Amino acid sequence: MNPVNEYKWLLTRRHFFGLTSTGLGAAVLASLLNEDLLAQDEVNPSGTSDQRTEAGGLPGLPHFAPKAKRVIYLFQSGAPSQMDLFDYKPKLNDFQGTELPDSVRKGQRLTGMTATQASFPIARSIFKFAQHGKSGAWVSDLMPHTAQIVDELCLIKSMYTEAINHDPAITFFQTGAQLAGRPSIGAWLSYGLGSENKDLPAFVAMVSQGTGNPNDQPLYDRLWGSGFLPTKYQGVKFRSVGDPVLFLSNPEGISAGTRRRFLDDLAKLNQLKLEEFGDPEIATRIAQYEMAYRMQTSVPELTDLSREPEHVFTLYGPDAKKPGTFANNCLLARRLAERGVRFIQLFHRGWDQHTTLPKQITGQCRDTDQPSAALISDLKQRGLLDDTLVIWGGEFGRTVYCQGKLTADDYGRDHHPRCFTLWMAGGGIKSGITHGETDDYCYNIIRDPVHVHDLHATILHCLGVDHTRLTFKFQGRHHRLTDVHGEVVKKILA
Repeated sequence: MNPVNEYKWLLTRRHFFGLTSTGLGAAVLASLLNEDLLAQDEVNPSGTSDQRTEAGGLPGLPHFAPKAKRVIYLFQSGAPSQMDLFDYKPKLNDFQGTELPDSVRKGQRLTGMTATQASFPIARSIFKFAQHGKSGAWVSDLMPHTAQIVDELCLIKSMYTEAINHDPAITFFQTGAQLAGRPSIGAWLSYGLGSENKDLPAFVAMVSQGTGNPNDQPLYDRLWGSGFLPTKYQGVKFRSVGDPVLFLSNPEGISAGTRRRFLDDLAKLNQLKLEEFGDPEIATRIAQYEMAYRMQTSVPELTDLSREPEHVFTLYGPDAKKPGTFANNCLLARRLAERGVRFIQLFHRGWDQHTTLPKQITGQCRDTDQPSAALISDLKQRGLLDDTLVIWGGEFGRTVYCQGKLTADDYGRDHHPRCFTLWMAGGGIKSGITHGETDDYCYNIIRDPVHVHDLHATILHCLGVDHTRLTFKFQGRHHRLTDVHGEVVKKILA
């Protein structure tokens, strides 16, 4: 960027008046400048200047009494196949190998992977389903541990989205928009509600690689970014190798006392620049240096699992002690929830199963089934499930027709945004229910559709936030996570 233009971009009205001679001409010129073209400082939902609360949230939030204090989002990247896991469709046995009727497809657009197929044969699931719990929910034998806690879950079988390819679809779920550049849901909550722990970030992200499809879609740091919100609200990514957070350890030869004196002097220099320019990113830098210093103590304690009893590792499964696995991340998510982190997001890659789905999905379920169920059980026995909202699901579903060659024991499935399954549990959500229904082909929703914006509105509602009132003014417009859409799904609220 041209440094002169950058300087002009940072020039605030306060700075303008401070550097110019007084006079009516200067005042008139200042009034003509279009301040709406710049991202304004933080504003609360009523539009007044921001006065942060002690917890770091906006004044007046939550808007009403929340049922949940925090969120753990288990994002299954790549799109799990709903009809192989939760959406039991026995009539597919009768349809096996037949063509998907045009009356069912209804002209739906296809991806480039199957658009040139001459045939769209129906592929039933080869996995067995059974009803479980008092709720009688159907779960396939791929998910035996989830089946044991199904009465704690709300299964939403009528999710739908607008995107048909991975990156825009994942971006849509994280930010409410298919194009990159908007704040992620965790950043919105960090901005609006702040954190309950001053020594840890309000928003933490972790990524694990599944065994189903090791070459699955990449994930980008912007998925837990802050977009046009100040960058102090972006998620902090925890790593599985080396320091859990980059640059957590002091350089060799630098003591804690030296680091403290260095940060104090650096903060004074940054404060001078903040007073001169009024740039919120300088305030972010000051705050994040202090957070990093406190995390040098809090994060090692958090990630040290040596005091966890053996029965906890047994609960989460054989991978629980292996850093970077989904099981290990689920255990860390519980520890983060205990310590008051507001939004915890686990991304698990490997669900994009266009070919050899039976083999690949078996590996993915082995990765995720026991840890996901263990997290629910662990939270419940510690009294945390009542005020922790847990979400499990991907960015879209999979097609009922086969991609590639269909055989008696092998098939693949393409992307399907028109219907898929997601589950929720905990704070503010009814347990032991199923919401929504799809047709016999698991291709179209026939009852109670839930859009991505509806899901976001419902998540915010559980946290005591009116999704229409949590906004931020950027480039002349008040933006929100749900854009101009979204309805709270009241039928699933406890």
